[in-house]
Amino acid sequence: MGILNVTPDSFSDGGEYSSFETACRQADLMVAQGAKIIDIGGESTRPGAKEVSVEDELARVLPLIDYVSRTHKVWISIDTSKATVMKAAVEAGAHLINDVRALQEAGALDVAAQLGVPVCLMHMQGQPRTMQDAPHYEDIISDISQFFCERIDACLAAGIRREQIVLDPGFGFGKSLAHNYELLNRMPELLQLGLPVLAGLSRKSMFGQLLGREVSQRLSATLTGNMLAIQAGAKILRVHDVQETSDMLAVLSATRNYNALS
Repeated sequence: MGILNVTPDSFSDGGEYSSFETACRQADLMVAQGAKIIDIGGESTRPGAKEVSVEDELARVLPLIDYVSRTHKVWISIDTSKATVMKAAVEAGAHLINDVRALQEAGALDVAAQLGVPVCLMHMQGQPRTMQDAPHYEDIISDISQFFCERIDACLAAGIRREQIVLDPGFGFGKSLAHNYELLNRMPELLQLGLPVLAGLSRKSMFGQLLGREVSQRLSATLTGNMLAIQAGAKILRVHDVQETSDMLAVLSATRNYNALS
């Protein structure tokens, strides 16, 4: 899953693809580099990020969804928590709803059920503006699993089929440095829920804090984290650096399937 933030203030690429033409070219590049899903977002969820109006978010994402749907045979994901944006995005060609608030905002659950597309539910402790203020867990996997069970039940009750649900444990969203690495280490335990897991590790502060690296210097750490996530059972990697991730996955695949190379 290639990340395409059409925002001025995202933590890694804020403003880089805020113009329509630049965003289109980045979508083209990510598809050429091997992205199977393009995740389009119009509102930053970094700590301290400002809220964006429905009108502004729609103006940012809809033209790009239309472009990608017309020019590429890939899945399009809409990264939003707003029911109105979900509906408009799917009508414009999006195939997947990726919600950091796990369909807890007003109307989101009902709209997602009505649209009938797959959903990705992310775990976040708190809200983006405050989520990094002393996060605490009794047991991180048990707590996240309990949250997911509650949200899965809510989805099923609303009419979303279980096979349409993907889970994102939310690296960096209401987690301390130690929480993030414990979560990565214990990711296989989340597979007991029986649903595919998405890992969003790309350029996260968990690497910057550990290594003292700026956002632009976190590629090798991100690739290491993503390889560990795949080995732990993740089915989707949400990344900024598509080519490098594709290369890593090719090496991992060749190692697992070396007989096919002869």
